Amino acid sequence: MGNLFSRMKQTISADFHDLLDKKEQKNPIGMLNQYLRQCEQETEKVGKLLERQYLLKEEFTREYNQAQSLAEKRKNQAEVAKQSGETDLMEFALKESLHYEDRAQSLMEAHKSAEVQLAELERKYEEMKHKLKDMHLKRMELMGRENIARANHRINRVLDAGRTEAKPVAMFEEMEHYIDRIEHKVDADYNRHTIDARIAQLEKELEQKEA
Repeated sequence: MGNLFSRMKQTISADFHDLLDKKEQKNPIGMLNQYLRQCEQETEKVGKLLERQYLLKEEFTREYNQAQSLAEKRKNQAEVAKQSGETDLMEFALKESLHYEDRAQSLMEAHKSAEVQLAELERKYEEMKHKLKDMHLKRMELMGRENIARANHRINRVLDAGRTEAKPVAMFEEMEHYIDRIEHKVDADYNRHTIDARIAQLEKELEQKEA
Protein backbone atom coordinates (compact mmCIF):
# COMPACT_ATOMS: atom_id res chain seq x y z
CA MET A 1 0.00 0.00 0.00
CA GLY A 2 2.86 2.33 0.85
CA ASN A 3 4.49 1.68 -2.54
CA LEU A 4 1.19 2.37 -4.27
CA PHE A 5 0.80 5.76 -2.57
CA SER A 6 4.44 6.52 -3.27
CA ARG A 7 3.99 5.80 -6.99
CA MET A 8 0.78 7.85 -7.07
CA LYS A 9 2.59 10.74 -5.41
CA GLN A 10 5.46 10.54 -7.90
CA THR A 11 3.03 10.41 -10.83
CA ILE A 12 1.04 13.41 -9.58
CA SER A 13 4.27 15.32 -8.90
CA ALA A 14 5.58 14.54 -12.39
CA ASP A 15 2.29 15.62 -13.99
CA PHE A 16 2.31 18.82 -11.93
CA HIS A 17 5.89 19.71 -12.90
CA ASP A 18 5.12 18.88 -16.53
CA LEU A 19 2.13 21.24 -16.36
CA LEU A 20 4.31 23.96 -14.85
CA ASP A 21 6.93 23.45 -17.58
CA LYS A 22 4.26 23.78 -20.28
CA LYS A 23 2.80 26.84 -18.60
CA GLU A 24 6.25 28.40 -18.29
CA GLN A 25 6.96 27.75 -21.96
CA LYS A 26 3.62 29.29 -22.87
CA ASN A 27 4.04 32.41 -20.71
CA PRO A 28 7.54 32.63 -19.18
CA ILE A 29 7.18 36.32 -18.27
CA GLY A 30 3.96 35.54 -16.40
CA MET A 31 5.70 32.80 -14.41
CA LEU A 32 8.59 35.18 -13.69
CA ASN A 33 6.15 37.82 -12.44
CA GLN A 34 4.54 35.28 -10.13
CA TYR A 35 7.94 34.26 -8.76
CA LEU A 36 8.87 37.90 -8.15
CA ARG A 37 5.60 38.51 -6.30
CA GLN A 38 6.41 35.57 -4.04
CA CYS A 39 9.89 36.99 -3.41
CA GLU A 40 8.38 40.39 -2.60
CA GLN A 41 6.02 38.76 -0.08
CA GLU A 42 8.89 36.90 1.58
CA THR A 43 10.96 40.10 1.72
CA GLU A 44 8.05 41.93 3.32
CA LYS A 45 7.72 39.16 5.94
CA VAL A 46 11.43 39.42 6.76
CA GLY A 47 11.04 43.20 7.11
CA LYS A 48 8.29 42.69 9.70
CA LEU A 49 10.45 40.18 11.59
CA LEU A 50 13.24 42.75 11.56
CA GLU A 51 10.90 45.32 13.12
CA ARG A 52 9.99 42.81 15.84
CA GLN A 53 13.67 42.25 16.52
CA TYR A 54 14.18 46.00 17.00
CA LEU A 55 11.34 46.01 19.52
CA LEU A 56 12.82 43.01 21.36
CA LYS A 57 16.20 44.74 21.55
CA GLU A 58 14.56 47.83 23.05
CA GLU A 59 12.67 45.63 25.51
CA PHE A 60 15.91 43.97 26.61
CA THR A 61 17.39 47.43 27.18
CA ARG A 62 14.46 48.55 29.31
CA GLU A 63 14.49 45.33 31.37
CA TYR A 64 18.27 45.59 31.88
CA ASN A 65 18.06 49.20 33.08
CA GLN A 66 15.21 48.29 35.41
CA ALA A 67 17.13 45.32 36.88
CA GLN A 68 20.22 47.48 37.40
CA SER A 69 18.17 50.15 39.08
CA LEU A 70 16.46 47.67 41.42
CA ALA A 71 19.80 46.00 42.26
CA GLU A 72 21.27 49.36 43.23
CA LYS A 73 18.13 50.24 45.20
CA ARG A 74 18.21 47.00 47.21
CA LYS A 75 21.94 47.44 47.87
CA ASN A 76 21.32 50.89 49.35
CA GLN A 77 18.40 49.53 51.37
CA ALA A 78 20.65 46.77 52.73
CA GLU A 79 23.13 49.39 53.88
CA VAL A 80 20.38 51.34 55.63
CA ALA A 81 19.11 48.15 57.32
CA LYS A 82 22.68 47.28 58.41
CA GLN A 83 23.19 50.68 59.99
CA SER A 84 19.84 50.31 61.76
CA GLY A 85 20.71 46.87 63.08
CA GLU A 86 17.95 45.18 61.08
CA THR A 87 19.85 42.00 60.19
CA ASP A 88 16.95 40.09 58.66
CA LEU A 89 15.95 43.05 56.54
CA MET A 90 19.55 43.59 55.51
CA GLU A 91 19.92 39.95 54.42
CA PHE A 92 16.67 40.09 52.45
CA ALA A 93 17.74 43.32 50.71
CA LEU A 94 21.14 41.84 49.86
CA LYS A 95 19.52 38.67 48.50
CA GLU A 96 17.19 40.78 46.35
CA SER A 97 20.13 42.88 45.18
CA LEU A 98 22.05 39.78 44.07
CA HIS A 99 18.96 38.46 42.33
CA TYR A 100 18.55 41.67 40.34
CA GLU A 101 22.27 41.75 39.55
CA ASP A 102 22.06 38.20 38.15
CA ARG A 103 19.01 39.21 36.13
CA ALA A 104 20.81 42.29 34.83
CA GLN A 105 23.80 40.15 33.81
CA SER A 106 21.53 37.68 31.99
CA LEU A 107 19.69 40.53 30.26
CA MET A 108 22.99 42.14 29.22
CA GLU A 109 24.08 38.89 27.57
CA ALA A 110 20.68 38.53 25.89
CA HIS A 111 20.94 42.13 24.70
CA LYS A 112 24.39 41.54 23.19
CA SER A 113 23.14 38.36 21.49
CA ALA A 114 20.11 40.25 20.14
CA GLU A 115 22.39 42.96 18.76
CA VAL A 116 24.54 40.40 16.93
CA GLN A 117 21.47 38.63 15.54
CA LEU A 118 19.93 41.94 14.54
CA ALA A 119 23.07 43.02 12.68
CA GLU A 120 23.15 39.70 10.81
CA LEU A 121 19.45 39.95 10.01
CA GLU A 122 19.88 43.52 8.75
CA ARG A 123 22.73 42.41 6.50
CA LYS A 124 20.71 39.55 5.03
CA TYR A 125 17.64 41.74 4.66
CA GLU A 126 19.59 44.36 2.69
CA GLU A 127 21.11 41.59 0.56
CA MET A 128 17.60 40.23 -0.01
CA LYS A 129 16.32 43.66 -1.15
CA HIS A 130 19.28 44.12 -3.50
CA LYS A 131 18.67 40.67 -4.98
CA LEU A 132 14.99 41.47 -5.48
CA LYS A 133 15.90 44.77 -7.18
CA ASP A 134 18.34 42.96 -9.47
CA MET A 135 15.61 40.46 -10.40
CA HIS A 136 13.22 43.33 -11.23
CA LEU A 137 15.82 44.90 -13.50
CA LYS A 138 16.54 41.53 -15.10
CA ARG A 139 12.81 41.10 -15.71
CA MET A 140 12.70 44.49 -17.46
CA GLU A 141 15.60 43.40 -19.66
CA LEU A 142 13.89 40.10 -20.50
CA MET A 143 10.58 41.84 -21.23
CA GLY A 144 12.39 44.19 -23.61
CA ARG A 145 14.09 41.30 -25.37
CA GLU A 146 10.79 39.42 -25.58
CA ASN A 147 9.06 42.46 -27.11
CA ILE A 148 11.82 42.84 -29.71
CA ALA A 149 11.70 39.11 -30.52
CA ARG A 150 7.90 39.17 -30.93
CA ALA A 151 8.06 42.33 -33.06
CA ASN A 152 10.76 40.88 -35.31
CA HIS A 153 8.79 37.64 -35.64
CA ARG A 154 5.70 39.51 -36.82
CA ILE A 155 7.73 41.75 -39.12
CA ASN A 156 9.51 38.78 -40.69
CA ARG A 157 6.24 36.91 -41.11
CA VAL A 158 4.81 39.83 -43.09
CA LEU A 159 7.94 40.63 -45.10
CA ASP A 160 8.65 37.00 -45.96
CA ALA A 161 5.04 36.21 -46.85
CA GLY A 162 5.34 37.33 -50.45
CA ARG A 163 8.62 35.50 -50.96
CA THR A 164 8.21 32.23 -49.14
CA GLU A 165 4.50 31.58 -48.76
CA ALA A 166 2.06 30.82 -51.59
CA LYS A 167 -1.05 31.63 -49.58
CA PRO A 168 -0.78 35.47 -49.73
CA VAL A 169 0.04 35.32 -53.44
CA ALA A 170 -2.97 33.11 -54.09
CA MET A 171 -5.06 35.48 -52.01
CA PHE A 172 -4.11 38.46 -54.20
CA GLU A 173 -4.69 36.47 -57.40
CA GLU A 174 -8.12 35.40 -56.16
CA MET A 175 -8.96 39.01 -55.37
CA GLU A 176 -7.90 40.08 -58.87
CA HIS A 177 -10.10 37.39 -60.44
CA TYR A 178 -12.99 38.49 -58.25
CA ILE A 179 -12.59 42.11 -59.34
CA ASP A 180 -12.34 41.00 -62.98
CA ARG A 181 -15.63 39.12 -62.63
CA ILE A 182 -17.32 42.15 -61.09
CA GLU A 183 -16.03 44.43 -63.85
CA HIS A 184 -17.16 41.97 -66.51
CA LYS A 185 -20.61 41.75 -64.97
CA VAL A 186 -20.90 45.54 -64.75
CA ASP A 187 -19.83 45.91 -68.39
CA ALA A 188 -22.25 43.20 -69.48
CA ASP A 189 -25.12 44.79 -67.58
CA TYR A 190 -24.25 48.16 -69.06
CA ASN A 191 -24.11 46.81 -72.60
CA ARG A 192 -27.35 44.91 -72.13
CA HIS A 193 -29.17 47.96 -70.85
CA THR A 194 -27.66 50.05 -73.65
CA ILE A 195 -28.82 47.57 -76.31
CA ASP A 196 -32.31 47.38 -74.83
CA ALA A 197 -32.57 51.15 -74.78
CA ARG A 198 -31.31 51.48 -78.36
CA ILE A 199 -33.69 48.79 -79.67
CA ALA A 200 -36.60 50.44 -77.88
CA GLN A 201 -35.66 53.75 -79.51
CA LEU A 202 -35.47 52.15 -82.95
CA GLU A 203 -38.84 50.45 -82.48
CA LYS A 204 -40.38 53.77 -81.50
CA GLU A 205 -38.95 55.49 -84.60
CA LEU A 206 -40.27 52.72 -86.88
CA GLU A 207 -43.75 53.05 -85.36
CA GLN A 208 -43.67 56.79 -85.99
CA LYS A 209 -42.67 56.26 -89.66
CA GLU A 210 -45.45 53.70 -90.22
CA ALA A 211 -47.96 56.06 -88.71
